[in-house]
Amino acid sequence: MLGTLRKIVQEVNAAKDLKAALGIIVLRVREAMGSQVCSVYLLDPESGRFVLMATEGLNKKAIGKVSMAPNEGLVGLVGTREEPLNLEHASEHPRYRYFAETGEERYASFLGAPIIHHRRVMGVLVIQQKEQRLFDEGEEAFLVTMSAQLAGVIAHAEATGSIRGLGRQGKGIQETRFIGIPGAPGAAVGTAVVVLPPADLDVVPDKTVDNIPAELELFEAALEAVRADMRALSEKLATQMRKEERALFDVYLMMLDDSALGGEVAKVIRTGQWAQGALRQVVSDHVGRFEMMDDAYLRERASDVKDIGRRLLGYLQQARQQTLTYPDNTVLVSEELYPSMLGEVPEGKLVGMVSVLGSSNSHVAILARAMGIPTVMGAVDLPY
Repeated sequence: MLGTLRKIVQEVNAAKDLKAALGIIVLRVREAMGSQVCSVYLLDPESGRFVLMATEGLNKKAIGKVSMAPNEGLVGLVGTREEPLNLEHASEHPRYRYFAETGEERYASFLGAPIIHHRRVMGVLVIQQKEQRLFDEGEEAFLVTMSAQLAGVIAHAEATGSIRGLGRQGKGIQETRFIGIPGAPGAAVGTAVVVLPPADLDVVPDKTVDNIPAELELFEAALEAVRADMRALSEKLATQMRKEERALFDVYLMMLDDSALGGEVAKVIRTGQWAQGALRQVVSDHVGRFEMMDDAYLRERASDVKDIGRRLLGYLQQARQQTLTYPDNTVLVSEELYPSMLGEVPEGKLVGMVSVLGSSNSHVAILARAMGIPTVMGAVDLPY
């Protein structure tokens, strides 16, 4: 199943639009599950109904015409409960509803999984079988995984305004809006530049090493490189920030000291752990402690620790952050913005920032207010 899942995901990611992606999913999932029917119902935000948008096995003329309210049918039940539903005798369920216009036979088995993106129900992915069949845990997990993949595709289609004709009148999204948290006041129009993190600490494995001095030397070199970066960024922002605001970079430098994060990582390396694994372990511990704090300001300091950790890992992996071109009127977009990102944009070119994560207490939001750069934090529905 994993190999099949990988192939379907690759095919879906290469689809030219949402309609093509839905067609690929219903076709490939039906084949993979060995079932007679696979269908996708999307929730129309205007009518509040689940509309049949793609199918293999039902009458394709019913696409865009058959719909049901959240309190109707098994599809509505899956959508409202926000959890999978696996039935061997679907027609015996009190919520079962037969739609003659779909041309469907009386299918005995039903497996449905909600399509959810950032806790918002977007639709339901359904499998139906003529024979009585209770789908096993592996099959259920497969459908849930496919629905999660589909959620991302639909979110992107919403963002680009490419979803059209969900309702009977063929009305689509005319204007796309994303809700976020105010980080810094103002309005800006510009070109979005998506910034990816330099490295991913979460995927670093544990590894035992024999040459501990070599790992310590490698880590010390990374520390010196990041220290140099922080000093350079502080100097670069000298004309845009007051000294008090640039003190943040002094905090970063202190975190790298032997008496702080830097020393803790070295201590773990001396136990035989390689530098990358030791860094992941220490950063993860610090982030966990910050995120459990009651004070909102202190919770946001977890973001600063992540930034330092990713920069160190970037040097340890000899993989610097991607080379970016910043046009005039740049709007920085990232899963999580860090203060250090501000200094990487040439002076005078940055007009706005958008972060999927974070709050008004984030250091980057505080600095944005000081610099007068309109900023939105916590735009969790933004595809990037």
